[in-house]
Amino acid sequence: MRHMHFSVAAPQSESRSLRRLQMKFLGRKPRAKAPALALTSMLDVIFLLLCFFVTASVFSQWESEVTISLPSASSSETLGRLPGEVILNVSKDGSVTVNARRLALADLEDRLRKVAEFYPGQPVVIRADRETAYSSLMSVIDTCRNAGVWNFSLATAQEAKVD
Repeated sequence: MRHMHFSVAAPQSESRSLRRLQMKFLGRKPRAKAPALALTSMLDVIFLLLCFFVTASVFSQWESEVTISLPSASSSETLGRLPGEVILNVSKDGSVTVNARRLALADLEDRLRKVAEFYPGQPVVIRADRETAYSSLMSVIDTCRNAGVWNFSLATAQEAKVD
């Protein structure tokens, strides 16, 4: 006589409880799963921060490459750099440099207009050489105003204090 054997799988919750019961009966503890670290998202954040700091250091290097002798002022106050501020360097001959690129006033106005359109209130710092003609400096300020940039400041060196 032949017997037919059927195996019916227990539902998943029952099979888990059955395994636990067997482990308790045999005296073994079930293995705990090792916690897994989400390395992918952590690496994404690290590379994003790396890109940010590399870019920020390049922009600050461009600013310092332009040799400008700033005028001193007794009423100047030391301000920290604001994120995203635009720095305009005006040399002795009146030429304007932004991010190591020399720009004509018309091109500067176009760029500043785009900045003002996308980022209203964006700070602009004008670093003019102490020997720059007043008319050249006023042309840059007028260009800022025509482009819709009203949040600008003039960079100065701190006056040496004599005791």
